[in-house]
Amino acid sequence: MRVLGVDPGLTRCGVGVVEGVAGRPLTMIGVGVVRTPADAELGQRLVAVEQGIEAWLDEHRPEFVAVERVFSQHNVRTVMGTAQASAVAMLCAARRGIPVALHTPSEVKAAVTGSGRADKAQVGAMVTRLLRLSAPPRPADAADALALAICHIWRAPAQNRLQQAVAMHSAHATKGRTA
Repeated sequence: MRVLGVDPGLTRCGVGVVEGVAGRPLTMIGVGVVRTPADAELGQRLVAVEQGIEAWLDEHRPEFVAVERVFSQHNVRTVMGTAQASAVAMLCAARRGIPVALHTPSEVKAAVTGSGRADKAQVGAMVTRLLRLSAPPRPADAADALALAICHIWRAPAQNRLQQAVAMHSAHATKGRTA
């Protein structure tokens, strides 16, 4: 499974591609940051994020895209930019028919470090260890993108089984009502 992780942001949008399956060593395929100038007009920044993500999709051809779920923050301006960049990433994937999964920051931290309250340094250290890198990816947005991809690879099999079970249960319930 090849996953593009996206840590959305308008100034720095972290992107990272990880390949592998749950229970086996994972491989980092690429990592980076899509940057936009803070003084540019919002529409231009969103286009720059789109172009950057499209380039990553073209180059790495992921099977899934994992995006950090936007959560409430005290700074409304920051959360709006994050939500807009997140929407761009989801749009780029949807346009290509690539499934998108959203993971909360605490889900990602728990998956990668064992604690949903881990700090950025702990996430970076575990990403470095799990992907057998010589140093933590910089900036932290890049490490967070890799953590999102890792989280999705590890969680996807369980999520798929759960979705299949719910679908089967719904099918049986519907069948029982029509019989």
